Amino acid sequence: MKTKNETNTLEIKNLHVEIEEKEILSGIDITIRTNEIHALMGPNGAGKSTLAYVIAGHPKYKITKGDILLNGESIIDLEPDERARKGIFLSFQYPLEIQGITMLNFLRTAYSRTVLNKDNELEDVEKFSKYLNKKIKLLGFSDEFINRYLNVGFSGGEKKRSEIFQMLVLKPKIAILDETDSGLDIDALKLVAKAVNSEKANLGILIITHYNRILEHIKPTHVHILVNGKIAKSGSHELVHQLEAKGYKALLENST
Repeated sequence: MKTKNETNTLEIKNLHVEIEEKEILSGIDITIRTNEIHALMGPNGAGKSTLAYVIAGHPKYKITKGDILLNGESIIDLEPDERARKGIFLSFQYPLEIQGITMLNFLRTAYSRTVLNKDNELEDVEKFSKYLNKKIKLLGFSDEFINRYLNVGFSGGEKKRSEIFQMLVLKPKIAILDETDSGLDIDALKLVAKAVNSEKANLGILIITHYNRILEHIKPTHVHILVNGKIAKSGSHELVHQLEAKGYKALLENST
């Protein structure tokens, strides 16, 4: 189990990725540490979600060169569940609905496998339910939420808040948040930001977004602009404001 204030590092080193023999990522270098928030921005089709899926271990993507290391250990040969056990968490852009599995049972199993690193499920369901109820209040859910089927009948905003709720419960080392702000109204956005900020001292975060609005609430320590599978420019939060003012084309032309 991760101890409080433990420092963890995810290194993406010269990463090249292809799908169906077409290269999508062409030499990505990013290092994310505990208590750092890295924002990844870029036009549609730049490869942002591809990077998220590759870190999490999606099997359809092929790494042709480079490496991904968690605390100095390569994870590219690990299955997605093994990466999750190591502390990698992905908040999906489009969370799936799973009929017949309650939030309680899903998280009970996931918590046992990842946080406790045990194959058997938690026996004390009542105690675990109380633990969940403390977390769900941060996201504005009622106590009954944990008994609903996973994402079934959820609004788009509820699905995104549910993903962050899972992050709080599972205590990862590195969290990748793929367009967490899409589908959120301003009140839900503030709840999500508050929840993420409450944990940022204990994990490293890669947040993928098109817009500045979430970054006004979750302040990035680093900003990267991904274009055509490459990091075209990196900087501080000021880079986001420049991007808002100029757009991708003008900003990148001025930087060359």
